[in-house]
Amino acid sequence: MPIVPLMLDLHCRVALLLVGLLAVAAPARAGDTPAGGNGRKVQAANKAQAAETGDVPDEVDTENLFGFTEGTDTGKKGQQEVLVDTVGRFGKRRDGPGRSGYSAAQPLISYQYDPTDNFSIEPGLWFDARDSRNIAGVPDKSFGTFNGGSVELKYQFFKRTEDRPFSVALQAEPQYARITPVEGQGADVFSVENRLIADMRLVPDALWAGLNLIYDPQVSRLKGAGAVDRSSTLSLSGTLMAKVAGSLFVGPEARYLRAYDGAFLNRFEGHAVFIGPVLHYQVMEKGFLTLAYSTQVFGHDRDPDFSDRAFNLAQFSRHNLRVRFGVEF
Repeated sequence: MPIVPLMLDLHCRVALLLVGLLAVAAPARAGDTPAGGNGRKVQAANKAQAAETGDVPDEVDTENLFGFTEGTDTGKKGQQEVLVDTVGRFGKRRDGPGRSGYSAAQPLISYQYDPTDNFSIEPGLWFDARDSRNIAGVPDKSFGTFNGGSVELKYQFFKRTEDRPFSVALQAEPQYARITPVEGQGADVFSVENRLIADMRLVPDALWAGLNLIYDPQVSRLKGAGAVDRSSTLSLSGTLMAKVAGSLFVGPEARYLRAYDGAFLNRFEGHAVFIGPVLHYQVMEKGFLTLAYSTQVFGHDRDPDFSDRAFNLAQFSRHNLRVRFGVEF
């Protein structure tokens, strides 16, 4: 069985395990409200009192609502979450005649803790699985391995309320990886993904919008050769999500990515535009599943050998897929 489908199958199995654990824990959680019906009456009274002052928080959690775009929300103080998040990239430019193919997946297993209502910490372990053959600039490889770790730090400036439909957050994610993301070569790779995140409730209980500005510098040193490569990416992503059923949200997403040589956006190398659909489903009360697909619809590579092509398949892939599942407790 090919490596990348195997890793995606493993992702699904872990997600099903988390669903099972959630189903077992759900009955116990249902009784957490103090004094049963009296507790619910107290909660309703508190919510009504907050509504009079316009301080009722938005009941929709946007943290994982969108696809490749991140939401601003963090959990409540003391809240914890386990996530399984996989991004797959498929399709690169062939190097010559004959069969060719490129697929790479980076599964992430992480644990999130919220020490305050506005700040979250999420350490995680990364894995890498890929299969490439006859691809320009990419060696023929097929393997799966542990890839490294990261720590995601997010601070939300304020939460949405009845009177304030928008929110803003900052997020930084330093990461160490053992594999270069495109070529799949052994290396020491250091990167820090920085996001300015904004989202807004456009129509109460019906429509939400998200926007991210992303700066991602990276420095890698190839093992053995010792060659050092510095690069960076500047991206803008946005999405609209509509509530079509009680727990089901769907919408379109668009992303614009620019690749640079140098860690500080030194020399522009190419850009690409991606669009695709997003689906988010709330599994019971404490679990969620988000699916996102995007395809490159336009791109440009400054390399003279490829500058006349319709897509940029040197810095970016043709198709992206994201599968994310999480359970709160």
